[in-house]
Amino acid sequence: MIEIPSDLNPNLVPLAFLLGTWEGAGVSDFPGAEKCNFGQSVTFSHDGRDFIEYVSRTWVLDSEGKKVRPLESESGYWRVDETRKVEVVMVRDQGIVEVWYGELADKKPQIDLATDAVARTAASGPYSGGKRLYGYVNGDLMWVGEKATPEVPLRPYMSAQLKKVVTPDEVAAMARSLPELPDDGIAFFK
Repeated sequence: MIEIPSDLNPNLVPLAFLLGTWEGAGVSDFPGAEKCNFGQSVTFSHDGRDFIEYVSRTWVLDSEGKKVRPLESESGYWRVDETRKVEVVMVRDQGIVEVWYGELADKKPQIDLATDAVARTAASGPYSGGKRLYGYVNGDLMWVGEKATPEVPLRPYMSAQLKKVVTPDEVAAMARSLPELPDDGIAFFK
């Protein structure tokens, strides 16, 4: 079930399924880069204004699933308009700034994005654009990313399946919303 916070800007309701902290694992594979399994933590948060703040951190995992070292980090801002068009401004730790545009799927929590503009510092590696697909599937946040460089045409390079992290405040809120337990304790289950 997707909860819509009472202080969420009304424009952002279509993106409410993203809100929270999500953690999980995925795979990374792109020509010229190390193929690996990775862990990821993503947070989508809001402060009442007309955007959702996004922060993602990934790290390489060893064969036992333990953290080896940082892989990538990125942060940015997501917006959606009344026609369900989504725009994202994102900065990556490799020295890349991107503007993404896309849209929400009709009648399902899914977002398809493509880069519209890419700016790179001299220190960043080759990169010319990408696509991403995010979806809320059976309570999990799943995503797949594609990227292109001048040497490699657009192709999948990362994907992950993430589970929502429940905070102590969220547990307390759920506990407050539970019905009272009947005196005999059994009627609760009928």
